[in-house]
Amino acid sequence: MKLSIPTVLAALLLTACSQSATDISAKEPDAGASCSLDGMVLKDFPGSKAQVRYADGKTDYYCDVMELFGTVFAPEQKRVVGALYVQDMGKANWDQPAGNWIDARKAVYVIGSKKHGSMGPTIVPFANANEAQAFAAKEGGSVLNFSDVKPDMVKMGGGAAHDSGMGGGH
Repeated sequence: MKLSIPTVLAALLLTACSQSATDISAKEPDAGASCSLDGMVLKDFPGSKAQVRYADGKTDYYCDVMELFGTVFAPEQKRVVGALYVQDMGKANWDQPAGNWIDARKAVYVIGSKKHGSMGPTIVPFANANEAQAFAAKEGGSVLNFSDVKPDMVKMGGGAAHDSGMGGGH
């Protein structure tokens, strides 16, 4: 079977493109990974973590979903975002979450619950709306889609974990 030059060139181009494509799938942070905003070690705090995978392949981790939304809403955010991920708290362990990364834009969120993350009150993500509803019934709060979360719902003031007093986080 004889291949034409355009066919061979097209095959080479497809191969080159697929090899140079940047992987923006979720990355599990290593044990010493720290928050891109405040340097806090992720594993030291309960609740869902978050990550931004940029189009260039770089990753920013956040020790709290509240910080992810704060970054998304920041007017100075100019880097090209490839993907946003949060941990599904319907599957992850609250005190030591690991894995269970889901697309942040497809997740449903509980806002205003009694549960606290590293920033104090937090936004809790779920892959399943029924699990989010059950969590809200138990812990309080409202269930919202990603697009329904608004800047005035994001409270970046911090909680006890960010107390600057003796033994505080910052």
